[in-house]
Amino acid sequence: MNYFTEISFPAIDFVWNPSSSFFIGPLQIHWYGVLIAVGMMLAVLYACGRSREFGLHEDDLIDGVLCVVPFAVLCARLYYCIFQWDIYADDPLSILYIWEGGLAIYGGVIGAAIGIAVFAKIKKSKVNLLAVLDITSLGFLIGQSIGRWGNFLNREAFGAPTESIFRMGLLNSVTGIVEYYHPTFLYESVWNLVGFLLLHFLSKKRKFDGQVALGYVAWYGLGRTFIEGLRMDSLYWGPVRVSQLLAAVSCFAAVVVLIVAMMRKPDPAKLFVNVKAAQQATEEETQETEEQEESANG
Repeated sequence: MNYFTEISFPAIDFVWNPSSSFFIGPLQIHWYGVLIAVGMMLAVLYACGRSREFGLHEDDLIDGVLCVVPFAVLCARLYYCIFQWDIYADDPLSILYIWEGGLAIYGGVIGAAIGIAVFAKIKKSKVNLLAVLDITSLGFLIGQSIGRWGNFLNREAFGAPTESIFRMGLLNSVTGIVEYYHPTFLYESVWNLVGFLLLHFLSKKRKFDGQVALGYVAWYGLGRTFIEGLRMDSLYWGPVRVSQLLAAVSCFAAVVVLIVAMMRKPDPAKLFVNVKAAQQATEEETQETEEQEESANG
């Protein structure tokens, strides 16, 4: 049970006691779910708006959402439950009680990547896996940046106690004392927003398909490596913070692949969007030639 009520930020003289949910008739709606949905919607709108720059079509991306979301939710839940198995061991069916909370972002990202691979396999004649990963990774940063504010409303995902100027105060309703912690949800939200802005502009000058996705893995992994170290609710594998280890390893791997790929001096002409444009130009030229020949013969 969460005993925290008022949230405060002394540095800006901010105090608020928001509700984590609201009701529509008998139906209870959690703000965390609303924010995740909003983040997902904005991510999809952004991806559709830039889809042509990656050689993709809006309709295909919408179809992809229907394929990816189930994988993302399932893996986010499984990732959390696996590393909190002591909670579910006596009642495995409670794994299905997703409305009680317990989703891990890294699990969601892994699930989304699997879903994207499945989607690209199904639509292999229309999409390119790496191009889809590029545009989707930008959407991830949008969704993650917004979704983290659900943790703020839930008074969760904060860090260790601190007296830093950036500290967040939480009023303990049992003791009546304000306790101060690192607002790690805020750190990650801002980190993701900055990452989105950087990759948004860098994506316009990408040299090969998959470059933006690798940039996402490196950027998010770097930030999560340090931020996870401050968290008080990390998932553990023995003495190891699972997400921190995964973040560090994935960041290192992505940086190595990026360096190797750039050393090989990739040809931008091989970008999926440019290949498709060249194919379309060839088809149009062939069609025009055929029409001219038919006209001359007629």
